[in-house]
Amino acid sequence: MGSVGGRAVVAVALAAVLGGCAESADADGKKASGASASAKGAGHTGSGATTGTASASGGTIGAAGSDCPLPVRFGIARHWKAKSIDAEAELSKASKGSGGAPAGALADSFLRQGPVTAACEIDAKPAGHIGFLRVWTGRHGNADAGTVLRQFVAAEENTSKATYRTVRTGGGLSGVEVEYLYTSKLLEETKKETALAVSTPDGPVVLHLGGMDTEEHEAMRPAYELAKQTLTSA
Repeated sequence: MGSVGGRAVVAVALAAVLGGCAESADADGKKASGASASAKGAGHTGSGATTGTASASGGTIGAAGSDCPLPVRFGIARHWKAKSIDAEAELSKASKGSGGAPAGALADSFLRQGPVTAACEIDAKPAGHIGFLRVWTGRHGNADAGTVLRQFVAAEENTSKATYRTVRTGGGLSGVEVEYLYTSKLLEETKKETALAVSTPDGPVVLHLGGMDTEEHEAMRPAYELAKQTLTSA
């Protein structure tokens, strides 16, 4: 199998691991229009009606024994489904597979962004939206939250109009939040994304909200606001 074929196989495997990350609305892939219409019909309320308000809680993650043990804990929106990501295991599996080093490099591009590594993915599809709230974690001793967040955005590439601000979560953590635009060169489309970084004794944590497009991003924003309002140390 050639390198292109090998990368394709790894991409499909990683898509399964990350709930469709490789072809999801948060990457350069695009869901079929029928799937989008179905998801929106299941609960899309539009951008104006929901932005800035929090969703009803569907439980808490972050503590030991939860779906995603993390250095922080927070509430997730009702019907959203959380899945823990063992990035190191997936990276090892990819590098030792038939794709070899190229496969490992491709896996690394999905599982690491700047100074942080994918740790949890919270899928919005069960709630009727196309997108994810992802949690990324870094090692103890990494730079402050603001620096980590700027490195995170820079590593995504093709971003613009980033606006940073200092915030305090409902759980009492100080952090830095950013809103920015991401442009897909493949699709020639631009969409809004939002991320929040906080520092913890166990290292930095980044919450990132993407979405298929800006409309979906705004529709999912209440779930992000719920996470921010309830975010505290684990």
